[in-house]
Formats: sequence, structure tokens, C-alpha cells
Amino acid sequence: MTNTYEATLEYAKEQDKADPLYLNRERFHIPQHNNGDTVYFCGNSLGLQPKSVERLIKSELEDWAKYGVEGHFQARNPWFYYHHIFSERLGRLVGASKDEVVATNTLTVNLQLLMLSFYRPEGRRFKIMMEAGAFPSDQYAVETQVRMYGYDPKDAIIEIAPKPGKHTIEESDIIVAIAEAGDSLALVMFGGVNYYTGQLFDMQSITDAAHKVGAYAGFDLAHAVGNVPLSLHDWDIDFACWCSYKYLNSGPGGVGGLYVHERHYNNPDTFRLAGWWGNDEKERFLMRKGFVPQKNAGSWQMSNAPVFNMVAHNAALDIHDHVGIKALREKSLKLTGYLEFLLNTIEHLSFEIITPKEEDRRGCQLSLLFDSRGKEVFEALTNNGVIADWREPNVIRIAPVPLYNSFEDVYKFYNILAQIDAQ
Repeated sequence: MTNTYEATLEYAKEQDKADPLYLNRERFHIPQHNNGDTVYFCGNSLGLQPKSVERLIKSELEDWAKYGVEGHFQARNPWFYYHHIFSERLGRLVGASKDEVVATNTLTVNLQLLMLSFYRPEGRRFKIMMEAGAFPSDQYAVETQVRMYGYDPKDAIIEIAPKPGKHTIEESDIIVAIAEAGDSLALVMFGGVNYYTGQLFDMQSITDAAHKVGAYAGFDLAHAVGNVPLSLHDWDIDFACWCSYKYLNSGPGGVGGLYVHERHYNNPDTFRLAGWWGNDEKERFLMRKGFVPQKNAGSWQMSNAPVFNMVAHNAALDIHDHVGIKALREKSLKLTGYLEFLLNTIEHLSFEIITPKEEDRRGCQLSLLFDSRGKEVFEALTNNGVIADWREPNVIRIAPVPLYNSFEDVYKFYNILAQIDAQ
């Protein structure tokens, strides 16, 4: 995308005036600093609270008070079917049918449940491939899974790392490594967007390569969902899971989500742990032995919906569904491009943008690797009303989220950073 940017506040304000999504900012509570809005660039860690959450929680409290247990069927959004209200919106968001997705559990719980279904080592085929430097919970989950089957992680886990001197992984290295692993590979499990560098992986190419050698392909979409366009069904991905508290703005510890391709949930031989809420709804209250899985991704549910935990998700998805991921992506490219332009004009601070430069290889996050004094710079930003994210050993992650951040936010961040003393 070619843009003519200007490092002026006037330019930023003009861009905001022309931005059709600008008014969505008014739908969120923005943390304050010195009686003004912070520059909140931490939506890649925790998204802001939609103002409508309070009203929706009050509605559920009223129904609980009015109906008691009968709220499972009499509430305005009956609790027995509560997870159903998310399926169509989630499907549109991730590029899947409503039956291939469900809002349930939390991210790592879903990852473990899905790996129990799709990591089924046998004979020579027992290895899992993932990116080096994946988010720790992904590493822990993979290590736990291979140990459960008696394998040593050093033998069973293949980690793909950047080439020496590089910060991100070459897509071609992943494809070559999958081909070389061949029939020893049981599962390829990557993050859709790497949490540290912000690199967006080519999920379709990875999936195609995995399938060519007979392996399953799954993705942790914590940093991808609500950030970049997804087409999970058309990409033929086997499974995926995500959290909702980052770009989906559904509150700390908010309900997670999962996707399972229709060929798997329709297959009675696909193993899944049985739980009451995953059972066929028509037979749930027969209270008898014998798990009969729902004929959709809901069969991976374990327990009934945590309604109050899910209220914020309902509020946030209404906003996302109204705006649409296409429009969010268009604005995201402009915001992140403007931020990159401004950062490249700063010469007195020694840092490198380690997120890929190519637009199709990143979302809205830019990761700044400092040679030194990164923590001091981060603290100076914080003291001046910038809420960003620090990651050891020396990275500041910044994410101008298109749903509520503005071009003026980007300029303010740049202006504050540019005034930090290099000494």
C-alpha cells in the first residue's frame, strides 16, 4: 500500500476526520492519564471495555433475579442455549460455518482438548512441529502432550527458528521442514501471529504442506482473531483456538473459542473428551450413560456456559460484527503504516522494528527491539500516558488497534517517544 504520510498533528487529525471507523472509539472506555485519554497501544494484550457491557450484565442480573433457575429457558438470552448466540458472528469473523465454531472454555484448555483429538501418535508418526519462541502456554501444552504418550520433547518436538541474525521465520523454511519431516510428523501447530515479533504466518501454505505429508494442522489464533482476516474453512485447517480478551475486547480471562473443520466433527471416530455440554442437546436431560456428541464444534464443550463471563463477549462481538474485519484490516494497514513511517524518522534512540515490513506478513502490532535502555524508554512512555507492553529481554510491543485507536494516537505516541532523551 502506497501512502504519503506527514509527521504532523494536523495530518493525523485530517486522517481521523476522513476515517469512517473513528466514531467506534466512543463505544469504549479509554483509561485516563492526567485528565485525558491515554495512548492505549496494548490491545494485543488486553482490549478495552465496550461501554455496552454494563447494560448487558445488568440485563442478565435482572433475569437471574426474576427467574432463578428458570432463566436457563426464560431469560432474554436463555442460558441453556447461550453459546449459540455467538456462533454466526464468530463464523463470519474467522471464515467458518456457525457449526464449525463455538465460544467455550479458555484458550489453553481448548488447545489441550483439541490436541487430545488431533495429536494421536502412532508408530513412526509422533512428532509435532511448532515455531521456536512460541507463547509459553503453547510450549507447555505441546510438551505435556508428547510426555503423556511417553515421548521425550527433545525427540518429539521440531521447532522452526529464524535464520541466524534474523528475527522472523522464513515461510519457505517451514514448508521445507515439513517436507523433510515427512511421515514422522503427526501435527503442525503454529501461532497464527507470533506474540513476540508480530509475524503473521501463511496458514494456508502451512496447512497444505502438513496435509501433503499426512499430518494435521492446527493454530493458536490468540493474536490473529479480530486482528487479521481469516478463512479457516477454505484454508482447510483442521482445528484452531483463540482467546477473546485481546483484539476481541471481551474482558480479562474472557471465554475462549475453538474451530473444528466439519469433516472432523461429523466423524464419530474423531476422539474428544466427553462433557455434559458437549452431548447432544436433545438427549442432555435424559441423564443416561453413553456420550452422544453434538454434530458440530460444540461437542468439544465440557460444561455449561459461564454466562456472566460471556456477557462482555456478546457486547464486543456486536461491535466487531457491525464493523467487519475487512474494514478493520483496511484501517489497520493505514494506522500501522503511519506508525512505521513515524518510527523510522527517530534517529536518537537505538531500536529496530523486528516485525516484518510486508503488510501481508503482519497485523497491527509492531515490536521494537532496543539495543539497550529499552526498559527505561518503556517506563518513560508509561509516565507520559502511553500504555504499551514490555517483553523480555528488550522489546516494547505497540499495537494501534483500528477499532478504537486513532491517527492522533499514533502521532502522540511518536511525539512522546521522540522527546525521550537518548542519554
